[in-house]
Amino acid sequence: MSTATAQPAAATSHGSFGQELHASPAVRQAVDAIVRELEAKRSQITDVRGPRSPEASAAFEAAMKAAGDSRGRALLYPFLGSGLGNGALVELADGSVKWDMITAIGVNFFGHSDPDLARAALHAATSDIVMQGHLLTNGDAYQFAQTLLAEAKKCSRLAHVFLANAGVMANENALKICFQKHAPAPRVLAFAHNFMGRTVTMSQIGDAAANREGLPLSTLVDYMPFYDHAAAKRMSAGDVSGPTRFIEMAVMHLRQYIERYPKQHACFIFELVQGEGGFNTAPPEFHRALMEVCKQAGVAVWADEVQSFGRTTSMFAFDALGLGQWVDVVTVGKMPQVCATLFTADYNPRPGLMSATFLGSTEALRVGTRIVERLRDGDFYGPNGSNARHYKAFRDGMKAIEARHPEWFAHNGVVADAVDGLGGMMRFTPFGGQKDPVMKLCRALFDEGVIVFYCGHGPYHVRMLPPLGAMKIEDWARVLPLVESAMGKVAAALEREKARK
Repeated sequence: MSTATAQPAAATSHGSFGQELHASPAVRQAVDAIVRELEAKRSQITDVRGPRSPEASAAFEAAMKAAGDSRGRALLYPFLGSGLGNGALVELADGSVKWDMITAIGVNFFGHSDPDLARAALHAATSDIVMQGHLLTNGDAYQFAQTLLAEAKKCSRLAHVFLANAGVMANENALKICFQKHAPAPRVLAFAHNFMGRTVTMSQIGDAAANREGLPLSTLVDYMPFYDHAAAKRMSAGDVSGPTRFIEMAVMHLRQYIERYPKQHACFIFELVQGEGGFNTAPPEFHRALMEVCKQAGVAVWADEVQSFGRTTSMFAFDALGLGQWVDVVTVGKMPQVCATLFTADYNPRPGLMSATFLGSTEALRVGTRIVERLRDGDFYGPNGSNARHYKAFRDGMKAIEARHPEWFAHNGVVADAVDGLGGMMRFTPFGGQKDPVMKLCRALFDEGVIVFYCGHGPYHVRMLPPLGAMKIEDWARVLPLVESAMGKVAAALEREKARK
């Protein structure tokens, strides 16, 4: 790959001293030297290992205590990165190394210390500003926006994009767009078990009571059932299939809300693959049927892809599900480093509705542009793309563990849908989906050398958002034995606890 791909679009045209600086051979040589040193250091990180010395362990523990004291409570995991890694492997400050299978909840798709992204970030460091905003920006913001929007336009009616420095702020902007377009409609439709972020408003829309404890409830939300595969199977009757009956039930439920509150709903928020709610999936016809009702009723269709963007069998999950013609507003975040609200021409807001001091750092904009370009040009998508192949390797490996140890996955003696997800959104449901053993397993996996997280509201699941842009298919043969080992240790501990009781 040419180093020029990390430069601003105008870097070859010397119309300013700034452009001359960015195109300077001396700058490029310096960046090349740093990247070579990075590659030499990262190549020494090859597998899981423990701390490099007792002194490093002691210093690490002191740093973790100080971190907990400063934030008011200890971190979930004793994690403090060293600033170096090698793809899916990350080094901690004590010199230990672990498999990063959660990537800061989906942020670092290309793993740790990626040379190409490091090169883009280093060139960004020569810019005159760290943070860019909406009043005065350099060309980096528009290059990122245009690169992202060009991909969205291929599969939808989306015409414009507004950038933000957090996924929750992209969601706030989307909500404002919908409210303004459909004023004075005050209500919002959303799926049960959805997650939108943690601002005051988004905590109210998100379906988790703990996230809005003590907050005043000022946003009117009507919750729709998300697709339930198990329930749909049970609903078959006569010539009508269970999935068809479930979709008909959901449509009826939506029509009841719309009839109860006529012209009162500004939008329906479609989290096409639920993230925090449990990596729940639904067939395209489920979403399509509900979107058709929204269109008939004049309700905006908003696809929340802050977590799913880039991880399914298309860059956008709405495209993977064939829903591009229906979406009015889309939010993306995490993976592209800079977050965004995309919208059709009909939903272009009036001046004054949206702005912010920050839209993102120059580094994030340059790196984000490279990420979208690499997603566009790489072999990630389609039924046989890298995302799909990785999911198959994960699923096959976990199903093999389930076959060897069905008791680890059983709930009331029954094993059902213990492994699920879509593309780079992967989850499995151990120990009946009970929260306490799932949390114990997350911590045991961390100790074993695999960083994961949990999701769901009961049942609870172990989830992975692996760095598929850096991970090799054969790496699963190294990760999954550690998963099996950790599960065995937790299962044994649960048996001992059960015997004591």
